[in-house]
Amino acid sequence: MATLTKIDRRPYQEMDYYLESMNRLDTLNIKQSNGEFWLAGWSKINSTPSKPANLVGYKPRGKYQFVQDSSFIRSIVISNGKAQVAFLNYELMIVHPFLYQKIKERIKQERLPIDHVYFTATHTHSGIGGYMPGILGKIAFGGYDKQVVSMLEEKSIQVLRQSLQRKDTVNIQFNKISTDSLVANRLIANDPIDPYVRQLIFQKKNEEKASILTYSAHSTIISSKFMGLSGDYPHYLSEIMESEEYELALFAAGTVGSHKPIAGGKEPEHAKEYAKNLYQFFQNTENSLPDIKEHNLEFADFPLALRKAHLKLGKNVRVRPWVFNNLFGETNAHFDLILLGNTLIISSSGEISGVFMESWEKYANQQGLNLIITCFNGGYIGYITPDEYYDEPLYEAREMNWFGPYNGAYFDEIIRRLIEKTKK
Repeated sequence: MATLTKIDRRPYQEMDYYLESMNRLDTLNIKQSNGEFWLAGWSKINSTPSKPANLVGYKPRGKYQFVQDSSFIRSIVISNGKAQVAFLNYELMIVHPFLYQKIKERIKQERLPIDHVYFTATHTHSGIGGYMPGILGKIAFGGYDKQVVSMLEEKSIQVLRQSLQRKDTVNIQFNKISTDSLVANRLIANDPIDPYVRQLIFQKKNEEKASILTYSAHSTIISSKFMGLSGDYPHYLSEIMESEEYELALFAAGTVGSHKPIAGGKEPEHAKEYAKNLYQFFQNTENSLPDIKEHNLEFADFPLALRKAHLKLGKNVRVRPWVFNNLFGETNAHFDLILLGNTLIISSSGEISGVFMESWEKYANQQGLNLIITCFNGGYIGYITPDEYYDEPLYEAREMNWFGPYNGAYFDEIIRRLIEKTKK
């Protein structure tokens, strides 16, 4: 009785958390500026630990035994001459709220001239841990290692400084490419998928280029039995792009919920082949892309209110919120949004199912916007799946849907409202 209770199935529109979020949306302060040009600078820095760290992903595996791939932090700073935002990317499974807060505080201490930081991760399941304090972090997510956190903090500041120093005028383009033979719905085979790479391309007058790109296939090609440090297919895709035509390729995990890669095996060579096949779809599509002409830059941080935790043990049984809170700690639920001209980029603390993406993108297009959605923004609240999945015996909907039921409809409403607030 002290640890278990029933699933609360009251309509979400009647609950305090919903009213709180709607009030926050109504009063959301989206900072806006209009310039006459785009500036961007980018950089990457090696963030491989000096000694083996615990692996994060799948299950507790202990320390990696060798370095298959060096790990990198990448950043792109973008400005219209009036305001400045930074995209900060890690080859990690998630950006934990503890790490997020440490880096935000350090950026403030260093007085870096950045108005908004947008955190992303590649979501590799063979990356380093050591940045997750708390009981569950210790049990399942690589624990807490002060040296790892200090290293990631220092490297983050260095890569941001380098990006700021390398700013120059750029043209920005939006690109979207179908790759439907490489991704599938891993929960319901015949349900929709999001098969698109979405890409922002930044090009300086000297023709140096960088890219932010997203994709919805989980970074889970490499086996859970593999004991090397690896960035999985996103690492190899960035590596190919940076060897061919880009100075920097920043891969941010997209709406990866419910989505798996269709690969030929579970070894690093299969991840490399997958990345090569993925690159083939979009390497020659940039010549006719229009530039983002308008130089309006908008950004906001939207704290998300949630119902009390619903960690399920059965169809109608969950652990009480105090148990969840003691295990998981701070979730830092929020959305970030950045508008570059007519391209809206939204981050989520929930691992959103790609099943939603088609209808959201269509709605954004109707409002005159391109849409990019990423996850792992320095908060983590589990999976956001369609509501019809909630009572199915599916890992994402049962063990990892922590704040349901009705989170699918709730997120659908929030995303559409955010699109409306930035429509052209």
